[in-house]
Amino acid sequence: MATWSRTRRITATQYLERERIAETKSEFDDGEIVAMAGASPNHNRAAGNIFAGLHLQLRTSACEPFDSDMRVHVPACDHYYYPDASVACGEASFENVDGVESLQNPVLIVEVLSKSTEARDRGEKLICYQTLPSLQVYLLVSSDRPLVQIYERQADDSWRYTVFLDVDHTIELACIGCRLALADVYARVEFPSPPEGACSVSG
Repeated sequence: MATWSRTRRITATQYLERERIAETKSEFDDGEIVAMAGASPNHNRAAGNIFAGLHLQLRTSACEPFDSDMRVHVPACDHYYYPDASVACGEASFENVDGVESLQNPVLIVEVLSKSTEARDRGEKLICYQTLPSLQVYLLVSSDRPLVQIYERQADDSWRYTVFLDVDHTIELACIGCRLALADVYARVEFPSPPEGACSVSG
C-alpha cells in the first residue's frame, strides 16, 4: 500500500464511523489509525495491472476480484486493511457496521510493496492475514524491481514460500483458476538502472 503513519488509539467502531465520512483511506491496527498517503506511479501501475488481469480472467468465474478500495477485516488481529487487490470465491462475505462493509473471506490477497510499507507488509500483515481461514494465497509484489513472493496455504495449514525474480515467469494461482504473467504485472513499470558493476540475479 501507500505510505502510512499512526495516530492515537480508538475503538474499531470509532474507526469505521470515521471511514464512512473520511476523504482519504486509513487502516486500523488494534486501536491505532494508520493514515495512508498516495502511492508512486510504479505502485499504481503494478496494482492496476494485477487487478486488470484478475478481473479479465474471473469475469465469468465464481470468484470475484476487488481493488484497493475494498477493506478487509481480520478479526483475530482486530485489524482492518486495504490490500491492493483481493479475491473472494463463492459468496463474498461482508461485515456490515452501520452500512460500512468490509470483506471477511478473501481467498487471495495482493500487496504491492513500497519502501515505507515493505516491512509491515512482510511482517505484521503477513502474520495477520494468515489467520483468515479463507485465505489461500498471499502475494507480495515489489514495485521497484522484478520480484514477486508467494505464500500458499498447504493442506496441513503450513505455508509454502515461492519467489519469482524474472519477468519471463508466469504465476499459477490454482485456488482461483488464474495465471499472472510477470511481463503483464510489470507492464509500464519503470525499474531504476542497477549500479555499474552490480550482479544480476534471475529466477
